[in-house]
Amino acid sequence: MNQKDHWEQVYSTKPTEKVGWYKPHLQTSLNWIKELGLTEDAPIIDVGGGASTLVDDLWDAGYRSITVLDISEKALSSIKARLGKRAELVTWLEGDITAVDLPTHRYELWHDRAVFHFLTTPAQQRKYRDNLLKALRLGGHLIIGTFAPEAPPKCSGLPVQRYTPDQLERLLGEEFELKRNHKELHVTPGGVEQMYLYCHFHRQSNKAPKS
Repeated sequence: MNQKDHWEQVYSTKPTEKVGWYKPHLQTSLNWIKELGLTEDAPIIDVGGGASTLVDDLWDAGYRSITVLDISEKALSSIKARLGKRAELVTWLEGDITAVDLPTHRYELWHDRAVFHFLTTPAQQRKYRDNLLKALRLGGHLIIGTFAPEAPPKCSGLPVQRYTPDQLERLLGEEFELKRNHKELHVTPGGVEQMYLYCHFHRQSNKAPKS
């Protein structure tokens, strides 16, 4: 089963509130985003939005240029249904983050909770980074949540790559400066403990991308 089929099956067979990474609100992400002082029309992309409520909370907080990307059409459909009329004012992208064609230097904020750690090969990680460098503006922000070293080696039946802040910083490259990091224990609806690492990186405006 390929990645897309896997996630379509997950979202087709489990209610949103039963998937392992579900949280009613991504409060850490939301707090950090608000503290950035972005304008209401600053372009934001939520990579692997799944059925997350972050888009609802961003909208309620006044942000009006939101893109949600996910590999699963089923996941995106569930968010659209929940948002109702507001869904027409959000940009929706269905695709694999390692292959999707994103606009150049479009986004001021790239948010990813629980996508990057599913990319376990150097080739996948490189393609993710290439898209990140293409789509995120110079001076833009990256907020990323991955499994920390204490977390289980798998999630949703798939292997994950676990990270320390230093490992993430080295992998992302010198274009990104680590501004802060925070560990947060997540307990799945099934009672499994997962330690998450949240990091905020600033894309430096004086660093050209390196291959």
